[in-house]
Amino acid sequence: MALIACRNASFAYEGHVAAGGLSFTVNAGDYLCVVGENGSGKSTLLKGLLRLIAPRQGDVLTDGLRADEIGYLPQQTAAQKDFPAGVFEVVLSGCLPRLGLRPFYSRKEKTEARENLRRLGVLELRGRCYRELSGGQQKRVLLARALCAARKALLLDEPAAGLDPAAAQELYRTIRELNSSGLTVVMVTHDARCVTEYATHVLHLRNEQVFFGTAGDYARTDAGRRFLGGGAA
Repeated sequence: MALIACRNASFAYEGHVAAGGLSFTVNAGDYLCVVGENGSGKSTLLKGLLRLIAPRQGDVLTDGLRADEIGYLPQQTAAQKDFPAGVFEVVLSGCLPRLGLRPFYSRKEKTEARENLRRLGVLELRGRCYRELSGGQQKRVLLARALCAARKALLLDEPAAGLDPAAAQELYRTIRELNSSGLTVVMVTHDARCVTEYATHVLHLRNEQVFFGTAGDYARTDAGRRFLGGGAA
């Protein structure tokens, strides 16, 4: 079942087309890695899929996916890393899209926030201040927050950026487990190993769509060989 379908879509940033010629689908249960050099339109694409920006042309169809069924983990700014809120408060804020006119979180939502902290292995941090955590701990807390919003899909923008290799691989394994449990994953990454080990599909951008297809087919293309071999793509 297609959750997301782009049909000859393009997205612009500051008046310039950042990602164009986009024609691809994301089906339920897919693990799509979006790759390309810096400035190739990857983050702009994620914002387009989240309906934060409208396509300049073409269509983005999300007939089987509501906005409140998508979890989003953006790249962190320095100010966000120093955010002085409590960990549980940060995670619980992932339930905000469901509140509507309600002024308070329900018991069910608080239970879900605790469960997602437990699921990410950081339940013991729930009483800590977010800015006191290590980079790896912060990423897990933010992923728990995203899971509070994710019903069908999880969109991630360089989730392992700034982590040491061991912490990055641990985070990637956690995301793979979430995907194996039925959650659809769309992830921007520069990590060739992540693509090789986890992706079912790959979308390669160079301000336009260079490739879309299975990870196996991507590995047989020139762009795929260069990216997966560590060379410039």
